[in-house]
Amino acid sequence: MEAVAALFARLSREPDFDAPELQAHDSADELILDTAADELRRVGEGEIVVIGDRHGALTLGAAALGARGIRVHQDPLLGERALTANAERLGLAGLHASHPLGEPLLSGARLVLLQLPRGLDALDEIAWSIARWAHPEVRVVAGGRVKHMTRTQNEVLGRYFGEVSAGLGRRKARVLSASEPREAGPAPFPRWGADPALAFRVAAFGATFGGATLDHGSRLLLAGLGDPGMRAPGRVVDLGCGNGVLAVSAARRWPAAEIIATDQSAAAVAAARLTAAEAGVEGRVVIHRADALETVPDGWAELILLNPPFHTGSTVHAGVAHRLIRACRRALAPGGELRLVFNSHLRYRPLVEREIGPVREVARDRTFTVLSATRR
Repeated sequence: MEAVAALFARLSREPDFDAPELQAHDSADELILDTAADELRRVGEGEIVVIGDRHGALTLGAAALGARGIRVHQDPLLGERALTANAERLGLAGLHASHPLGEPLLSGARLVLLQLPRGLDALDEIAWSIARWAHPEVRVVAGGRVKHMTRTQNEVLGRYFGEVSAGLGRRKARVLSASEPREAGPAPFPRWGADPALAFRVAAFGATFGGATLDHGSRLLLAGLGDPGMRAPGRVVDLGCGNGVLAVSAARRWPAAEIIATDQSAAAVAAARLTAAEAGVEGRVVIHRADALETVPDGWAELILLNPPFHTGSTVHAGVAHRLIRACRRALAPGGELRLVFNSHLRYRPLVEREIGPVREVARDRTFTVLSATRR
């Protein structure tokens, strides 16, 4: 494992959000690779799948141990780009290929390395997919930080595998092993939800943030869209669109407006497309899997709607939202508006005033604040 340790020391998070306290690997990556090391050397080319790799530690660690033809699924686009950049920089390019979660990713797989996702729905969809398409003798080696693991994760894996066991903890990480896949049954996703505040149903896949619901922050933001201080926009962006509820609501409220929805999550983009189709506005909402506003032209947006995330992977970090707020200035037209909802304790107002322009408070409840900022 010395080669793996040397490789980890050279990994970068770029182009993902970075900060001095964040790393491109953790002790769970090391424990997963150590647990699976013998199998990595045994299985054939193209029989290894990596799911949930954050910035390349698992994929490139497996390559350093001799794996070839590695198939990879990462829901966040920036994780995918970081893996590619690390592979090129470390001389390991061409040893992996990225795929959506599905049959091309998992067909014939005998070993799956998995960084356990934050949500149980995401784990449910991943486990179902492995049981549905991988080789009958597949083994899953799934790891995470102990503080983020629960017994319910074992139960989710137990729905789809006959054998599930937990290894010993090491450096605050633990591995779950699963084998003997069961009959997968009907696909658990997409799931659909309804809310009295919406005139359409909402779709979600396992890794879609917020699931098939109208979350409390978005509910408060939507309630203020008709306030007297707001003019009807002609060009709207839903930044970090999740299940698409803000973009679809904007399309229904302003039938003449052009709408762009963007999210780096593959599960979010897939869900937003289904939500838009269900609401009958799929022809008017253009949805991109993209980093922030990279697909929006300079000065294009008259209105940006933003309910930002407050975590990167399993780590809570306000810098993720700060990065998105700063990106809004370039994409907003002069006089354009940013509507932002956030947990009130995060105190984003000074940043929004500095980066965008004059701010007014639109709404506030016990948990959330909605601000309107006008681009100078």
